[in-house]
Amino acid sequence: MEEAVRRYARGFDDQVPQLAAAARSCPGLARRLDAAGVGPDDLVDVAALDRLPILTKDALLELQQDDPPFAGMVADDAQVRRVFQSPGPLYEAELDVADPWRWAPALRAAGFGPDDVVLNAFGYHLSPAGAMFEEGARAVGARVVPGGVGNADLQLDACIDLGVTGYVGLPSYLDSLLERAEERGVADDLGIVRAFVTAEPLPPSLRESLARRVPVVRQGYGTAETGNLGYESDALDGLHVPDDALVQICDLTTGEARYDGGEGQVVVTVFSTAAPVVRFGTGDLSAWATDPSASELPTPRIRGWLGRVGDAIKVRGMFLHPRQIGAVMAEVDGVERYRFVVDRDGHRDVLRCEVVAGAGDGGDALADEVARRVRDGLRFSVGVSFVGDLDDDQILVDRRDWS
Repeated sequence: MEEAVRRYARGFDDQVPQLAAAARSCPGLARRLDAAGVGPDDLVDVAALDRLPILTKDALLELQQDDPPFAGMVADDAQVRRVFQSPGPLYEAELDVADPWRWAPALRAAGFGPDDVVLNAFGYHLSPAGAMFEEGARAVGARVVPGGVGNADLQLDACIDLGVTGYVGLPSYLDSLLERAEERGVADDLGIVRAFVTAEPLPPSLRESLARRVPVVRQGYGTAETGNLGYESDALDGLHVPDDALVQICDLTTGEARYDGGEGQVVVTVFSTAAPVVRFGTGDLSAWATDPSASELPTPRIRGWLGRVGDAIKVRGMFLHPRQIGAVMAEVDGVERYRFVVDRDGHRDVLRCEVVAGAGDGGDALADEVARRVRDGLRFSVGVSFVGDLDDDQILVDRRDWS
């Protein structure tokens, strides 16, 4: 298996020299190469990329703040169709090309095609998930119902009226939608036969719950910055990496690519002259699968999401960072200390804020103010409770059990 992973990586050797041309039109990439002492003549193969430090989300945020909006990582003459904002805020450019986030192969592997009508339950406001999966579904010839997040009853009505056969979105939301259909007595009227889910873990219990009601459930993995980074085959034995972006597992200490099946950070390079993404660290942990695959897909597999490198965690499909929390809560008067706790209620993420109020505070008005600030500043709904004290200085605690 190690040789198969190396062979996959070497398949991108002839694309690495393109980065020299990309650096001429993207000053941000040129600055990164210069700071690492990497010249155009050094960009000869994938192994040369190990000389370039991994670009973290936090570092990209700082670069965008210094050189807005894209940190010089998008060419001036690039045809940008839309601009999105992810938590941070980080700005992502959607290039004016077909299926810019490259999700079509993942959807085809799940059986999506021209005969499908797809409910897209990802958000369409600011963050790119809704648009990226709409483009992927259109690329396989499917029709799309832009459901977005929420309005379960309206979405169920649309699914029945329009003959929806496919679903893309969070697995937890699909579970909620199916439960709502059962409560309304319309489950037998739904025609959803395949689902592609991503942006949060799919534990065995949730997969089993979904599979009882939807014949085909497949999961994928990707990021707002890089698009498709992995997807399941019918064998359900890991996530096959795409053949149009270089996915690497990199040592947490040295940053060098590893091929031995050991755990490391998922690092991505997308070879685009208009908007290159080079050695981008997702912050996610994974490892190469070393067991033989029953799939006919040619690319190697990663084992899926194994945790996070840094402090940020994903809640309801979006990242939440202690730094963002601190910036929002600093604006709320009457809060002495606080802690955000992420938990699971069934198959759904629940976000709570425990507050130690200052003298004379602690009533409904303060709770409402905290909830409003979090909703406006972080785009999360949150339950607020008051406590007498907190036992440590952690401001973001993940108590979810993914078994």
